[in-house]
Amino acid sequence: MNPKKLKQLKKRVKKAQQAVHQSSYIQELTHYRDLFDDFPPIKYLINNALESDRLLKNGLLPQPLPELLLPDNIQDTIFQQVNAKYPQGDPRGDKQWDQYNEALPKLDKALRNFRDYLEDTYGMWSYVNAPFAKALSDYLAGAPTLEIMAGNGYISKGLRNNNAHQEIYTTDSQAWVTENETGKHPVTQIEKLDAIAAIKKYGHQVKYVIMSWAPDKQETDWEVLQLLRRDYPDVHLLVIGEKDGATDSKRFWQEAHLRQDDRLKQVNANLHSFDLIDEQIYLAE
Repeated sequence: MNPKKLKQLKKRVKKAQQAVHQSSYIQELTHYRDLFDDFPPIKYLINNALESDRLLKNGLLPQPLPELLLPDNIQDTIFQQVNAKYPQGDPRGDKQWDQYNEALPKLDKALRNFRDYLEDTYGMWSYVNAPFAKALSDYLAGAPTLEIMAGNGYISKGLRNNNAHQEIYTTDSQAWVTENETGKHPVTQIEKLDAIAAIKKYGHQVKYVIMSWAPDKQETDWEVLQLLRRDYPDVHLLVIGEKDGATDSKRFWQEAHLRQDDRLKQVNANLHSFDLIDEQIYLAE
């Protein structure tokens, strides 16, 4: 087999493996929803995750998610319900309890992995939900805006959904296309430009630059901040990420002057975190 055909075959195999993994994850959640049908707190969490997946599959922004963590007392709740349903010593009750007890840690892990699923399937890193996009659009008030490191463009899509007349420049270097799903499934038109080049091209035409989930292993975010400070002092940088956590470089968090005025706090109130990652939106100066 010639190298070109071999490369094409490997790509098809990789895509097939990803599809199986993605499908199996949703099948797993669906299985647990059916298994725990008698426990509304569990079904509520699973149904929210499944609905987010359904909306994204249909090209729509999802709704906010509750915290995808099982209640601390869920094991006691299940035990009490099983005991109320079956007499003590009834093997049917023992069997059902064992089934629930074995599934709980697996379900807990699956719910905690929902962000990984979104990243692997949709290249969605920041959880851009519809109310957040509306609140951000209201905050920007139609001002011309540049999104850098846009990935698949969920933020720009949300802004365009809310204000079709707003001038929005959506850019990404597409450097991650060969490594993950970032950039492979654009939901809006994206111009291939790295962050620095995009600012140099559009910096004099915009009032805001949006930078979401910059990589924590690079210092491009720090370079962006320096460039804006030096050459574009009237442009406001909006940063979405987890301070001193999963996103952006250590130097950026150390050097940036962050603030959240009352209007931005209203936007941030819609950026609901569903896991242990505390992503927020800041003005960085």
